[in-house]
Amino acid sequence: MDLGLSEEQELLKNSAREFLEKECPEEHVRAMEEDEKGYSPALWKKMADLGWQGLMIPEANGGAGFSFLDLCVLVEEFGRALVPGPFIPNAVCTAELILAGSAAQKAAHLPKIADGSHIHTYAITEPSGRWDREGIEMKASASGSDFVLNGTKLFVPDAHIADYLHVVAWKPDGRLSTFVVARDQPGISVTVLKTIASDKQAEVVFKDVKVPASDVIDMDAATSARLRNMATNLECAYLVGLAQRDFEISVNYAKERVQFGRPIGSFQAIQHKAADMVTDVDGMRFIMYKAAWATSENEGSQDMDTAMAKAWCSDASRRVVAHGQQIHGGIGFTKDYIIQLFFRRQKRAELFWGDGDFHRERVAQMLEI
Repeated sequence: MDLGLSEEQELLKNSAREFLEKECPEEHVRAMEEDEKGYSPALWKKMADLGWQGLMIPEANGGAGFSFLDLCVLVEEFGRALVPGPFIPNAVCTAELILAGSAAQKAAHLPKIADGSHIHTYAITEPSGRWDREGIEMKASASGSDFVLNGTKLFVPDAHIADYLHVVAWKPDGRLSTFVVARDQPGISVTVLKTIASDKQAEVVFKDVKVPASDVIDMDAATSARLRNMATNLECAYLVGLAQRDFEISVNYAKERVQFGRPIGSFQAIQHKAADMVTDVDGMRFIMYKAAWATSENEGSQDMDTAMAKAWCSDASRRVVAHGQQIHGGIGFTKDYIIQLFFRRQKRAELFWGDGDFHRERVAQMLEI
C-alpha cells in the first residue's frame, strides 16, 4: 500500500486548489450562508464542466471513470476551501447508483449527475439522529407492486434544492432499501433548518408518497457496508482539508500578531498548540487515506479502517479548530474573521455518519471487546 499520491492525483489536487481559490474565496462561502439555495448554480456548472460530479462515474455513463480514492483527493480540497453546497451527498448517491443501481437506474440518473443538470441527496437520519440501522423507523407500505412512503427524515443535506432524494426505509419484506424519489413529487414537504454551520440541512416529511418498484435500490450487506464506508471517508477527507487550512491560517496569524513587543508565535504556549495541531492533521491525513484506499480497493479491512479513521478525524479536527480559536484569542470568535467559518463547519462533518464515540463503539464491536 503506497499512500503517496500518483502524478495524476497530484495534478487533480493542484488544479482543484487553484480553481477553488479563485472561484470559492471566503466571500463566496459567506454569501452562500445567506443565500436561499446555499450553493451557486453557476459554480456547480463549472465544476461539472471540469468533470468533478462525474469523477467516479464510468465513461459509459458520461463520467470520467476515476476511482473513489481520486474522489477523496478532490474532496480534501473542498474541505480546505469550505465549498458550500451538495457535492458530498450528491457523490454518496452517485456511489450508490454505481454500486447497486440497475442498468435502467444508471442510464436514467448517472449522465445527468455527471453533466451537473441533476442533484441527488440522501435522506437517512430521523428525529433520533442515529446513523445505525436501529435509528431508521420509516417503513414503506406495499401498493400493488409499488410502494408508499410515510414519515419524517431529519438533517437531510440540501433537500430543498435536490432533484432526487435517496430515502432509506424498511420494505414490507423486512429489507432496508433505498427509494429514489423526485423531490417535487406530491406529498413531500421540505423545511430548511437553522444549523451552526448554516449548511442547509432540512426536515423532509413524506405523506403518501408513491414510489414505483423500478425506483427502489436493494443491496446486499457487503455492498451496503462499502457504501457507508465511502460516505464516511468523504467526510473524513473534508475534515482533513478543513483542519489543514485552519492550521495554516492560525500559524500565519501567530507570526503576524504582536504582543509584548514580539510575535505571539515566539511564545512557547502557542508553539505547543501549533505542534499539537500539525500532529493531529498529519495523523488525520494518514489514517483517512489508508481507509480511503482500503475502501476504493474493496479490501477486507475497510470497515475497521474507516471506523478508526472517522473516530480519529472527528476528534482530532475538533482539537485543531479549538486550538485555532485559542491562538486567535477573542478575534477568532467574531463573525467578521475567517477562522470561525472553519470552527462551525467542522462540527457538521464531525457528526455526519457518526462521531468519534459512535465509531469507537464500532471498532470495539469488530474486535469483540
